[in-house]
Amino acid sequence: MAVIAHLSDIHIDDERSIARTKTVMDYLEALPYDLDAVVVTGDIADHGLVTEYEQARELLRSRHPVLVCPGNHDDRAAFRQGLRGQPGSAAPINQVHRAAGFSIILCDSSIPGKDEGFIEDETLAWLEDVLAQSPRDAPVLIAFHHPPVLLHTPYVDNLRQFGEQRLAAVVDRHPQIAAFLCGHAHTAATATFAGRPLVVAPGVVSTLRLPWEHYAHPADHVHLDLPPGLAFHVLDDAGLLTTHYRSVAS
Repeated sequence: MAVIAHLSDIHIDDERSIARTKTVMDYLEALPYDLDAVVVTGDIADHGLVTEYEQARELLRSRHPVLVCPGNHDDRAAFRQGLRGQPGSAAPINQVHRAAGFSIILCDSSIPGKDEGFIEDETLAWLEDVLAQSPRDAPVLIAFHHPPVLLHTPYVDNLRQFGEQRLAAVVDRHPQIAAFLCGHAHTAATATFAGRPLVVAPGVVSTLRLPWEHYAHPADHVHLDLPPGLAFHVLDDAGLLTTHYRSVAS
């Protein structure tokens, strides 16, 4: 059995975002349990600045393995420089993490300069190759930033991941894929994509205001007063996923 913490949308840029991210990471560090991974599904920096990633690198230091993919607020070159200490590059940022009995594959769904998502052909080819090298009897989780489905929240749905049928075609060839993890929506949600569970992490920096909730004005899209949240995914020995959500008060 593997236990994976999943957080998203920390949007590091000011003392508020720093404090909320620190609250979540301190909570994870204080757990009486060694997590198999901490997955952060994008929007690490708010403005894509190297200095924001340098702050994020310190905040995300952990005794647990930390895996990070970019979102629409992220800049690929600055991400590599400030978060990874690597030379800057505009190429997609993809990663695979092999653990005992399972794998997590992180795909870059960002489009430089745009808010909506799309997985490039280069990333899909990489994903196909990684999946081909993955044992058929070991479950795989695929993570990215943008949800590839409608969440019935117009503000987010207009900025979701498009071209998703290409990803679904790849998934159909690999039955060991257990579920998808994503962020972007700033709300705890679950759906189905390509016949598998799709789990959306709540936002750390803010929480989406749902269409049927009260709005102070038409652009009042998020709650800023609700506590940051995260998900815990339990991947059992049969490859089945159970998710628990937690809010973390400061």
